Amino acid sequence: MKTEGRNAVLELIKSGKQIEKIVMERNPQGSLARIFAEARRAGIRVQFADGKALERLSEGGHHQGVIAFAADYEYCDLEDIIEAKGQDGGFVILCDGIEDVHNLGAIIRVAECAGADGVVIPAVKSASVTEAVVRISAGAANHMRVAKVPSLNAAIDKLKNSGYWVYALEADGQSIYKADLSGNVGLVIGGEDSGVRRLTREKCDGVLSLPLRGKVNSLNASVALGIAAYEVVRCRSKD
Repeated sequence: MKTEGRNAVLELIKSGKQIEKIVMERNPQGSLARIFAEARRAGIRVQFADGKALERLSEGGHHQGVIAFAADYEYCDLEDIIEAKGQDGGFVILCDGIEDVHNLGAIIRVAECAGADGVVIPAVKSASVTEAVVRISAGAANHMRVAKVPSLNAAIDKLKNSGYWVYALEADGQSIYKADLSGNVGLVIGGEDSGVRRLTREKCDGVLSLPLRGKVNSLNASVALGIAAYEVVRCRSKD
């Protein structure tokens, strides 16, 4: 899999994942020089190329002077995410019908920043972790456990059987600010148009909502998740 862009490539190096090679523009300066130094320190092969060659290698035109070549993204098992929970409890984010790569990349970035143990995506009707998702996540996908499961509803059942309280984020639920989000928590975020599917919603322990004070009646999926995820962080904060 190709990883393009300075932040994404730097985070890929930091993750310790196996990288076949890095191709970057000649005479690297600034953050490119830092990437070159980190690659050399990690023993990664570096090749230099001119701008036209990088454009030919680039899939999205967002290379920023550097492209890394690594193995395809390695998904984990749901059990790995459950086992990763810490002393404050487990925190899992589940994506229901997130088909836009920009939303998935942003969600993974939020999950990593908020200290979630992992992100769960279904194998069908969902964006996968591609080069674009890694880049949009600013490299957070290289540090985040992502499980691709055959059935999101079965994953919810498994989490509940493992002691998690799983909540759907929807517009008609209880205010998130009245919920106890300590312990083991799973948050389900739905697609932009469809939201959380009915059967998936019925699997959840409850439905939580964010107050909307303006004239627009919905938030972008990744924005809504960001607010909800940091409410989990706030509930667990000891500061």
